[in-house]
Amino acid sequence: MSLAVSRPDAHTVRIQLDRPDALNAMSRELLGKLETTIRDLSLDTTVRAMILTGTGRSFSTGADLKERATMNPTEVRDFLNRIGVLFAAIEALPFPTICAINGFAFGGGLELALTCDFRLAASDATLGLTETSLGIIPGAGGTQRLTKLIGAAKSKLLVFTARKISASDALKLGIVEEVVEPNDLDAAALRLAGEIAKNAPIAVRQAKFAINAAASVDLATGLTVERNAYEITIPTKDRVEALQAFREKRKPQFTGE
Repeated sequence: MSLAVSRPDAHTVRIQLDRPDALNAMSRELLGKLETTIRDLSLDTTVRAMILTGTGRSFSTGADLKERATMNPTEVRDFLNRIGVLFAAIEALPFPTICAINGFAFGGGLELALTCDFRLAASDATLGLTETSLGIIPGAGGTQRLTKLIGAAKSKLLVFTARKISASDALKLGIVEEVVEPNDLDAAALRLAGEIAKNAPIAVRQAKFAINAAASVDLATGLTVERNAYEITIPTKDRVEALQAFREKRKPQFTGE
């Protein structure tokens, strides 16, 4: 098994990279299973939040270098293209995604974490875009997503030096949103997923769509995107349910309709 998928509750999906002996390095097999899983989840309207984490003492150390050493340049390019498409698909998932970083997140592992909406890290986690120490650069979106997240100068510092940083330093830089004790990581991720899942799922999905658009369009266009996203929520049963629950002084029961 290289990937484990479970449902902690009706509306949360947990995906675990499950190659602990290889520090959850990304092999062809793992990549293929992730591709299938993400494709299926993108069509699943019951999902309100996803947690991505690793098994053992590592989230992921990036590409499987033993396997990579057997590839010719064409195969390397094909593998990199597949990773790029997969990571873009994770970033584009319509529901919120949470990466729970346990242990190491190096190279492509950190690039994978950067595709998620939120990153929580165990206090003993270590992160880094270490590719320049291997004669390459981050090639699965790391130079772009990290720069948008923390700015060009800080991104250059981490990439040019291939520096490995602690979870606390990652928190200071804004790479992760929260640092918790290792034994509390899963609970913290589930708690955040639960906070999200209790809200109207169509509204949350439209909010994610509008916020993501803000990064790539001007304000006027963004406001139009936001208005169009709002329009989608108006005819929903969940909006009516929220108003009814408010009148009746109870918690709303959202169905995603």
